[in-house]
Amino acid sequence: MDRALPPVVTLEDVRDAAARLAGTAHRTPVLRSRTLDALTGASIHLKCENLQRVGAFKFRGAYNTASRLTAEQLARGIAAYSSGNHAQAVALAARELGSTAVIVMPADTPRSKMAAVTGYGAEIVTYDRYTGDRVAIGQALAADRGLALIPPYEHPHVIAGQGTAALELVEQAGDLDAFLVPVGGGGLAAGTATAVKGLRAGVRVVGVEPQAGDDTLRSLAAGHRVSIAVPRTIADGQAAETPGELTFSINQRLLDEVVLVSDDEIRAAMRFAFDRLKIVVEPSGATGLAALLAGRLDPVPARVGVIISGGNVDTRRFTELIGDAGPG
Repeated sequence: MDRALPPVVTLEDVRDAAARLAGTAHRTPVLRSRTLDALTGASIHLKCENLQRVGAFKFRGAYNTASRLTAEQLARGIAAYSSGNHAQAVALAARELGSTAVIVMPADTPRSKMAAVTGYGAEIVTYDRYTGDRVAIGQALAADRGLALIPPYEHPHVIAGQGTAALELVEQAGDLDAFLVPVGGGGLAAGTATAVKGLRAGVRVVGVEPQAGDDTLRSLAAGHRVSIAVPRTIADGQAAETPGELTFSINQRLLDEVVLVSDDEIRAAMRFAFDRLKIVVEPSGATGLAALLAGRLDPVPARVGVIISGGNVDTRRFTELIGDAGPG
């Protein structure tokens, strides 16, 4: 990548997104824990996007992007492809803006997730995840029906919207020395790094991936995007095979490093969050906390921000996961 090129997403883009989200997205709380501070020897600030609308940070990027569509585009409707939080986020954003949404989802998506999407008024079109290409299907559907397509992370407005969580965290907690942020497709990491490095260049931004889903770590080491086999990890929201082209171009420039956590470490972090903080965090949402508890941030600076990216896990799955965590 030519690092002399101007950035595709800037701090001003993130600030503009924040203005659009004001009064629509939740200004999520920042939790503190004396126990966590004592364990790490630092002042830890947890940005709880598990308490965001739809239960995840994804609403920020979806609404920021959808709110920029023309009246004609909104009248025609919005399309997206996702089996998880982005699906719900686009469905809700469309409803908030008086539009409609069609979401491409795998046929074997859990019924609870499909029910959440239809609950926001969206139509679902299913496909076979093992034989179908969701991007191609989504693009064809959008073209056939004349819908505006909002991808999960490969869009400047989506990235800028995701960066508003970190922008808020700085406003709420003050200057921080480091950020831990989950990396899946890379939109949250890219938005976070854009926001915090734009405010203060010396802030350390560390991406966190599950051990089985280390496509971004491998890509950074190789200097270009590489693909891995479909990851087998409890962190399904981070089960990406290849980093996004746009997101990787930003993360390659702005991320200081990427660290890995095991599924057992993720379970332990989920249990810690539940036992000590009294919050429910989904596996992907817990990876930043897992990295902190497992000592992946070395050395630990004085003031650390952690993005808790989501909390969408049903009761049965949650109890299965934390029940297997062992001591936490």
